[in-house]
Amino acid sequence: MWKPPEKIRWSPDPGHLPDAGERASSTLFSPLQSGRLALRNRTWVPAMVPWRATDSGYVTPEVLDWYGRFAKGRPAAIVVEATGIRDVPSGPLLRIGHDRFLDGLEQLVDVVHRESGGTTKLFIQLIDFLAIKRRPDRVKFLERFLTITPSHRHALCMSEAEEADIRRAMIAMTDDELEPVLTAREFEALTKGYREQVNDMHLDHIKDLPKVLPDLFAEAADRASRAGFDGVELHYAHAYTMASFLSATNRRDDGYGGEAEARVRLPLEVYQAVRETVPEDFIVGSRFLASEEIEGGSTLDDVCHFAAAFAGAGMDFLSLSRGGKFDDAKQPKMGAAAYPYTGPSGYECMPQYISDEKGPFGRNFSATSAIRKAVRKAGFETPVVAAGGIHSFDVAEAALNDGTADIIGAARQTLADPDWFMKLETGHGSDIRLCEYTNYCEGLDQNHKQVTCKLWDRVQLDEPGVRKSSDGKRRLIAPDWTPE
Repeated sequence: MWKPPEKIRWSPDPGHLPDAGERASSTLFSPLQSGRLALRNRTWVPAMVPWRATDSGYVTPEVLDWYGRFAKGRPAAIVVEATGIRDVPSGPLLRIGHDRFLDGLEQLVDVVHRESGGTTKLFIQLIDFLAIKRRPDRVKFLERFLTITPSHRHALCMSEAEEADIRRAMIAMTDDELEPVLTAREFEALTKGYREQVNDMHLDHIKDLPKVLPDLFAEAADRASRAGFDGVELHYAHAYTMASFLSATNRRDDGYGGEAEARVRLPLEVYQAVRETVPEDFIVGSRFLASEEIEGGSTLDDVCHFAAAFAGAGMDFLSLSRGGKFDDAKQPKMGAAAYPYTGPSGYECMPQYISDEKGPFGRNFSATSAIRKAVRKAGFETPVVAAGGIHSFDVAEAALNDGTADIIGAARQTLADPDWFMKLETGHGSDIRLCEYTNYCEGLDQNHKQVTCKLWDRVQLDEPGVRKSSDGKRRLIAPDWTPE
């Protein structure tokens, strides 16, 4: 992963531990009631992909253990990992694109509601993504995959040459020499691997995305409702299809790209299709980017417009993330696919303890606060979820009380200690296992390995019944905690 050049080392600060009076009067542990959304307090576990599903997208015992362990910590809400809405192969990621997945998803709902004593609301994150291919062998790409065009011939001054001679000339060139010969998309396909983009209007299935996606999302949400989930989170963030429609890099000329009003059109149509399909009391919110953190990305004004539009349409919550784009991802190794969290925008999504003068904690607060203010100014009380390096009562409480957010999301800290909210709430804050923000977990994710935390994955490996990673070296969930 990219790191800031300053390389300042930061340490998490647990802050002061609230006494009984502070806990009782806190905003963090107060209930939230806003429209359809009712939570017992303001604690929220955002979606994390743990790589525990089958290659066919089914729920496994390891998936049930993962979410059951978070549920034992009794947060107000858990969001299940990004779950594919299409019935297409996507590796060991959960899928919801067909009724055959319902049995496993129903089991997942049952486990979370049972382990949390019915106190935790369970939402599932619905995602669509476009095709991406692995970085090709250079010679094979230039010999077989690249279509030779008149522009290549002109750039090489080889207008009358045989195609085979042109390919040999390209192979002999360095990448620096070859870059001006190829289009930007061709050079990206060569050096990073081909990926579809929402701007590829020459491809019929890309052109037709506005026709097909509302129904696909609505059908997936209907399955989620039938499986017993309390709601869905529409994934409009990071490097995926819906985020790409919102991005200022979306240049479609069909009424779904260009100006912010056009870019938000499909996300709103998807929401409306979902809302019309699910029961009235079913929760529907979205996760989107407070900042893309890429050159030419959406402005804060754009995002404030999106947020107000989502709130005005009736979304039940707005969850804000940051960065995580393909646009600035590092070049992958040969045979590997690009990973959207390796560049500067990826760092903004998951900043670590080696950082710049801003530090890794609360890095998204300023934009989140501005977006929430825009929603309130537009006349809506839609709850806003803040996330990003939150690991202490003081930081969480301040963000709730200064107008930054209405709900506190904590992914890595909850991975480090699934009971940390409960420990704070019950006066056992001194027992909290504090995340060190080394991004050990992110490294596992990048390599598509089962995600764990280094603070507990080699603890009590001989515990009866403990499930271990594929290599047998790590436990897959944190040890249980019993207050003394």
